[in-house]
Amino acid sequence: MGVRAVRRGSAAVAAAAVLAVVTSGTAVGAEPWRPRPGTLYISDIRLGDGVGWSAPPVQRGWGSRYNCLRDWSWQPPEVNVWHRDFTTAETASAQQKVVVFATEAEAVAFADEARRNFADCPRRENERPGITATGSDHGVVNVEEGATLQGMHTVDAAAEERPYFNYLWGVGRDGDTVTLVEWSSYWGAPPVDAWKNVLRTAVNKLY
Repeated sequence: MGVRAVRRGSAAVAAAAVLAVVTSGTAVGAEPWRPRPGTLYISDIRLGDGVGWSAPPVQRGWGSRYNCLRDWSWQPPEVNVWHRDFTTAETASAQQKVVVFATEAEAVAFADEARRNFADCPRRENERPGITATGSDHGVVNVEEGATLQGMHTVDAAAEERPYFNYLWGVGRDGDTVTLVEWSSYWGAPPVDAWKNVLRTAVNKLY
């Protein structure tokens, strides 16, 4: 189960941030691919539960997993974006997304918009019949230009299996580069402290 987006044509979004990020999408889209920043290794995902992770190599593009990002009313960059999917045998999955912008100001706008979008995700999920969603703000991570960790817990009253899901969304920035480090699972409590360490590692490894 993933977070299903709810299209909202009249969704109110901060105009200045959206304009900045839309502008960045146009600017970055016209650029050639730059060298890829550093990304997480499989061995960097250590949650203290003994569960092993696997992952294919880093790939260009945003990937298919978004977890609440589908509602954004802007055109994302098509180049200088990378992702890597991480999975366990059964219960959990994760993804890192990295995007390099033409300017630091555009990166700041994108990171701010990502945090607002994640914070609003529980409200959108609660509009779905039978879904109860609760958001969490897990605070900041002191690394480079800053990082934050947010989360959500959902209950699907109609689900016969796996009615509960937990999500963690990390947003971190180093200069003109932003990384999103996402985790989700239908089993157990979210590993907040451990995922903060993963997020810190992800930001530190960018450059």
